[in-house]
Amino acid sequence: MRTIRPTSEVMKSFETSVENYVAALNTLDMEDLLQKENEEEWSIGQMYMHLIQSALFMHLRNSEHCLSNNENTVHADAEKTELGRTLFEAGQFPPIRVKVPASPQYTPQPPESKQQLVEGLQQVVQQMRRVASVLDEVSVSTSRKVSHPRFGALNAEEWFVLIDMHFKHHFLQLDRLKGNLGN
Repeated sequence: MRTIRPTSEVMKSFETSVENYVAALNTLDMEDLLQKENEEEWSIGQMYMHLIQSALFMHLRNSEHCLSNNENTVHADAEKTELGRTLFEAGQFPPIRVKVPASPQYTPQPPESKQQLVEGLQQVVQQMRRVASVLDEVSVSTSRKVSHPRFGALNAEEWFVLIDMHFKHHFLQLDRLKGNLGN
């Protein structure tokens, strides 16, 4: 079974991903960021918003819940789903497109500016660094878990690593959406 990478390795990988996302942003204008192939698809800007919001308001928040053992957690013995076990054993999402139907609850709003996206990515990096320092200080094996809707019960470290995996997975979508620009 694959073990979780050290937080320093996760941070280095994640920061490289963020640098690549910022570099991609620098090649795009607002029109590119807002262009959608159709109403069921996200724009590039919405994809960036999704990454920022899911990291800040789901992944990092749940990592912190696990560390504080608050009312949002489940017992440390709770298990991952089969999909969750497969994901963490591989250390990455499978290279397949995941399509979620458009909905007001899940579809991110378009960004107001490129600066909003850059600042959001920077905020995620800052929060990741803060959580990484806490993860380095505590025994994650004794922390409780928070259930992910598809992956099952994840501990603080798994929620943290999931951010890096999630950002890497969306490079496929970024490439696909950039390829559709001007169509």
